[in-house]
Amino acid sequence: FGFSKPVVSLPFGLGDFFGGGFGGGFNDGGDDARVAEELYTENNDFDTNYPGSWELASENSGVSSMHIQLLPNNKAIMFDATVFGETKVRLPGKCRPIPNTKGLMDCTAHAVEFDIETSEIRPLTVMTDTWCSSGGMAPDGTLINTGGWDEGGRAIRYMKACENCDFTEYPVALTGMRWYATQTMLADGSFIVVGGRRMFNYEFVPRPGVNNVKNYDLPLLRETTDLAENNLYPFVHLSTDGNLFIFANTRSILLDPRTQKVIREFPVLPDGSRNYPASGMSALLPIKLHGENADVIPTEVMVCGGGDPNGFALAEKGTFTPASSSCGRIQITKPNAAWKMEKMPSPRVMGDMLNLPNGELLIINGAKKGVSGWEFADDANLTPVIYKPMKPKDERFVELRPTTIARMYHSTSAVLPDGKVLVAGSNTHNVYKFNEKFPTELRVEKFWPPYLDPMLNNKRPEITSVLNAQKFQYGEEFTLRIRLRQLPVLGKKDIKVTIYAPPFTTHGYSMNQRLVVLATKKVEPVFPGVFEISTLSPPYGAVAPPGYYLLFVNYRGVPSKGVWIQIGA
Repeated sequence: FGFSKPVVSLPFGLGDFFGGGFGGGFNDGGDDARVAEELYTENNDFDTNYPGSWELASENSGVSSMHIQLLPNNKAIMFDATVFGETKVRLPGKCRPIPNTKGLMDCTAHAVEFDIETSEIRPLTVMTDTWCSSGGMAPDGTLINTGGWDEGGRAIRYMKACENCDFTEYPVALTGMRWYATQTMLADGSFIVVGGRRMFNYEFVPRPGVNNVKNYDLPLLRETTDLAENNLYPFVHLSTDGNLFIFANTRSILLDPRTQKVIREFPVLPDGSRNYPASGMSALLPIKLHGENADVIPTEVMVCGGGDPNGFALAEKGTFTPASSSCGRIQITKPNAAWKMEKMPSPRVMGDMLNLPNGELLIINGAKKGVSGWEFADDANLTPVIYKPMKPKDERFVELRPTTIARMYHSTSAVLPDGKVLVAGSNTHNVYKFNEKFPTELRVEKFWPPYLDPMLNNKRPEITSVLNAQKFQYGEEFTLRIRLRQLPVLGKKDIKVTIYAPPFTTHGYSMNQRLVVLATKKVEPVFPGVFEISTLSPPYGAVAPPGYYLLFVNYRGVPSKGVWIQIGA
């Protein structure tokens, strides 16, 4: 659909080179540049006390966003379930028979394409039920969505990133009902689907039009199933060694999915259950690359929040137990790895954990009491939190400006190319209800993280061109050109080039999300305030599976706007 074509130049004004906007005199990169290299070696990110801010992007998204995936055409695909009755956006001429009824028809859309720049929506057609499904973006930029409920439990759906495209569905492509399952991309760009309700196994996503006939037993899922399960939507992360880290309830393993061999079992994570319905959060910490990397590149996982193992049963009786405020970090590539425990500023269940382009993590949405489920939580956690993984332990969490809109069960979020975070959804009811304590939410917000402090505007880099192309093979050196205002010289240690894989987010877990810090080889001035950065693409698919990424250049913690690139595809 055109995104793989080289787009080698982004416009900028030459007048800015000489109009005084860069501050100070031009330096030819000689002695002063070498001094800058030394001066900035130990420089930290720019300080800011800006707590972030919120803007209302849309009053009505049409559907309540239970699932979200950003695609390379800068459209976000949002959808809920088809079983919840009518939504607030019509689907003319494409009525859907309502299962298990006598001829009743649903003529509303249950999925929309949301334009992240204009907030316009385009209704999409989904015929099989997507309730509590899973997904990810394929190497060519197509959303692949698996599973769901009832007639959608075995379905695979494809949504290409092109104008006027719609879902293509294969209703019986999977071996069994993948309801509350997790879909993860492997190093070769293929997908695996893990778990689902009473599905203690995994399978590989077949080619379009092919129906699977085989799955593979995964004892961990059976062994970690409580009366209330507490192991649905397991956290699955691709490690840099090509194996899968799989976390369910309180336990985790490293699995070779091709041989079904458990490579390593990790210690139990204390402080309660972490998976649905005691829904915690999990993310890979940024993967740091160098010019020459170790045989095994260190990979670290973080798990935060969750709830009481008995929280679901108690919530059914009207008692909402406190959510967990604990977090654990573990280096999954290390033999004998152990959890390192930390504590969030407040408890959180059903929250989202997102990698931000500058290497920080954002914790957002959710509740302070209860668990996932229909009206099974209370005390909305309105306050986002930044986590700074490289700071001293007692300085890592920072609370930010709260929202005024509760984002409870079935809410979502997504990092955008401009560095803002899209926040949508929330529906704790099995139909759309708008006059409840926690109503069905159709409003869409954008959150501005602290790096968008207006006082830092003149520190924000601008990627003006990607000189080679915007499609790279593994281990390929490429050059970026950036513009910086009010900076006469620039050292290599000031710059961090990152690539971000936009995830499929639902039920507090962002599937296939990863942020990779690329190796910066050199930074050279070319014009006043304009610099060329030479960097290396990731070495292989286990570090960054093939596909589309958002490329950012960060100057001391302040990211540029992202540019779409394609790696290894």
